[in-house]
Amino acid sequence: MTTLTALLKSRQAHICSSVFLAMIWGFFAYAHLLKFLKTQDWSLLLFGFSETLVVGFYIFRSKPKTISVNPFDWTVAIGGTFAPLFFRPALWGILPEAKIVIIVGAVFQILSIISLNRSFALVAANREIKTGWMYRIVRHPLYASYCLVFLGYVLTNTTPMNVFVYLISMGFLCLRIFREEKHLALDPLYCEYMLKARHRLIPFIF
Repeated sequence: MTTLTALLKSRQAHICSSVFLAMIWGFFAYAHLLKFLKTQDWSLLLFGFSETLVVGFYIFRSKPKTISVNPFDWTVAIGGTFAPLFFRPALWGILPEAKIVIIVGAVFQILSIISLNRSFALVAANREIKTGWMYRIVRHPLYASYCLVFLGYVLTNTTPMNVFVYLISMGFLCLRIFREEKHLALDPLYCEYMLKARHRLIPFIF
């Protein structure tokens, strides 16, 4: 095991990344809680709860069997994980009815996180190949749910900043899919799984 690999797998790295993520989440949660108390908009609370699950499962994730030490993979993973936490509630949205998209996406997100359980990862890593529940439908159900939730959020909380965060998040999401699959494909079990679940995000399309 190289020095870099040992460092990335170390308890110290786990603690530092978890603390930093928790700090960013704190600002995110506070902003959404204040907005909910003013508006009683349950879609905001649900969006905050779904992102809280992501943070929680990351902090209590299991130890990986293998983990990428490619700097690009780490950049993509960090950007993709932290970017959505910069979404902020707005006074206006171009399509208020899109709240239903947030709700549907958040439900899918919660089911996907439960399916993934402690195999949740920040960077491309192999903790345990998951093939059940939502992973029978597409290979990246959690990312598919992000697409719905983030889109609904921007449509109901439309600001230049949120649009920018959305575009950045989607860019990182696409990169994460390909980088994670490249790493996971080193495991024969994942190669078998890809033959069974042929689509990444959208059944029969992509």
